[in-house]
Amino acid sequence: MFYNLTGKLIYMGEQTFAISCGGVGFKCSATRNTLSALNGSNGDVTVFTHLNVREDALDLFGFATEQELDAFKMLIGVSGVGPKAALAILSELTPDAFAIAVASGDTKAITAANGVGPKLAQRVIMELKDKISNVSFVSEQSVATSTVVSAVNNMSNTSEAIAALTALGYSQSEASVAISKLSPDLSVEELIKGALKNMTLRF
Repeated sequence: MFYNLTGKLIYMGEQTFAISCGGVGFKCSATRNTLSALNGSNGDVTVFTHLNVREDALDLFGFATEQELDAFKMLIGVSGVGPKAALAILSELTPDAFAIAVASGDTKAITAANGVGPKLAQRVIMELKDKISNVSFVSEQSVATSTVVSAVNNMSNTSEAIAALTALGYSQSEASVAISKLSPDLSVEELIKGALKNMTLRF
């Protein structure tokens, strides 16, 4: 019903904001990323919206980017994922980071979201893993990364190296991306050393 709204920001809360358009104030639920992007805005702002229709309510959700809106729509299409859980996940992960987490099977990154347990995270990954590289909200660089990460996770040496890195405290997404930059012909020990070097240089 509403694709986007352009108007003056008149209210900012912990989980919502309101925008005045043509004398009407529209209150939208939002992710932390969107609220952070809107915070301090002067003049007119544009947000991309999704209207969720329930029997007893009409709930409006607002996003600073089309990519985040598309990621939200994809998430609420997963069985058992409602708008609240989708907002929580996208408050923890940008659309690109979410795509890489799904491609690498990183349930830990997804369960970092408030109220999202391991079973729901596994369902998100299971239902979206084969679709994630074809969606519009993922950048070309992340499509390439997620494709490589997905392939890397299916190789024996690399999967062992990823398991070792996660045991050291790195997330599966971080470990998978670091390993994906190395030759799969390396030994497990060489993969671990190379990945650690890559991550040390990055930070």
